[in-house]
Amino acid sequence: MKNIIIPTDFSDNAMNAVRFALELFKYEKTEFYFLNTYEDDVYNNEELLEGEPFDEVVEMTKNKSELKLELLLNEVKSIAPHPRFKYHTISAYNSLIDELDKLVIGKDIDLIVMGTKGEGYAQTYAFGSNTLQVLKYVSCPVLVIPRFYGYKQPKHVVFPTNYLIPYKRREIKLLSTMLAPFRAVLDVLYISKSKHISKRQNDNKLYLEEGLQNIKVNYEHVESKNVSKVINDYAS
Repeated sequence: MKNIIIPTDFSDNAMNAVRFALELFKYEKTEFYFLNTYEDDVYNNEELLEGEPFDEVVEMTKNKSELKLELLLNEVKSIAPHPRFKYHTISAYNSLIDELDKLVIGKDIDLIVMGTKGEGYAQTYAFGSNTLQVLKYVSCPVLVIPRFYGYKQPKHVVFPTNYLIPYKRREIKLLSTMLAPFRAVLDVLYISKSKHISKRQNDNKLYLEEGLQNIKVNYEHVESKNVSKVINDYAS
């Protein structure tokens, strides 16, 4: 059973992430938690600025959040009425980061799936501020779905690593179980200025190999100083 959180601000970008996740995990028993946090909406509410009582503004914002989550849930059930899926909605008067931190532990979350940016965020930026904060501060794997990226069955995946991170067994298993149903090939890509690796790196590589035994894996090495260019060129 996978436990997945999908934060939403009810934008088209967030809905695209929802659709992607429903397709990606269609072969897995999965519990989906659709999360909307509305703390920022309260403080940005014009009625609060005009002197409306704070508690009333909070209650009104909460009701809007819960109603939109209910509408989202109805749409999700019509898209993916799979018996393998269980759905939950969470409306929280909290910041997104604090609520995710709490839920990741409390709900034993395996993965966060979200869009690159929310409603109204500047289109000149690749990632919105919420997405960047989640990637930086929340201790959980995050799958970020670009705004206009439609779902395609994964067939060939590149996994860049410097072998310095001691990945958790659970994280490796998640990657493996995500790709196994599609018989996808994983390229583990090591980019460095030298062919040599330290004992620590070698130990981490061996641990990775052990955890990925049930899928097809290629271990590649490219000598370069420009990591981002190599990844872009390799994935093209």
